[in-house]
Amino acid sequence: MPIAALKQGDQIRHPKRPEWGIGVVTRIELISREGQSDQRIWVRFPSVGVKTLLASVAAPELVGDAADAAGQFHVQPTLVDLEALREGGWLGEIAKNKPEDAMRSLPPRATDPFLSTGRRLENTLSLYRFSGQGRSLIEWAIAQSGLDDPLSRFSRHELEEFHKRWRFDLDAHLGRLLGEMRREPQTVQAALSRAPAAAVSAVKRIQQMRG
Repeated sequence: MPIAALKQGDQIRHPKRPEWGIGVVTRIELISREGQSDQRIWVRFPSVGVKTLLASVAAPELVGDAADAAGQFHVQPTLVDLEALREGGWLGEIAKNKPEDAMRSLPPRATDPFLSTGRRLENTLSLYRFSGQGRSLIEWAIAQSGLDDPLSRFSRHELEEFHKRWRFDLDAHLGRLLGEMRREPQTVQAALSRAPAAAVSAVKRIQQMRG
């Protein structure tokens, strides 16, 4: 893709690192490399946090739905984003914006009513790749908070509690989506065929509870 095509706020995929998920360009620096114009880009990925890439080397792919064509990107504001938008910083506004509210929120790509139910279901199921244990907990916290090191702000116990509440909300949201899609079993099965094992288990549990 042309170097000039990238801009701040774009959603991209690293073709050589698809497991990183869809990232958001947060900063761009124009540079000259071997006599050619290039871009150094900072991208926040959902599973690995912020990565610095050279556009010419990474060859990132722009992604997004038709709704994104107008520049409306389905990006979840993180604690870092919220803090940057407020005078006095995050601690000064803790009474108005509790950290647990941001840490348990679901990303817009899973909840946006302007997306099809099938797309929302796929995006929701993909979130089950995060568990509440080990490295996966930290990867979830990086994606959720926007912090390179969530343990610099929260204790592991706090992160575990945040994740439990987030997972509860995620299960509830999945249940509502499955209810909306009860007449679309083929779409549900297609989404499940590409979903993490934890997502498949969650769907089975919800379906069993409903009889």
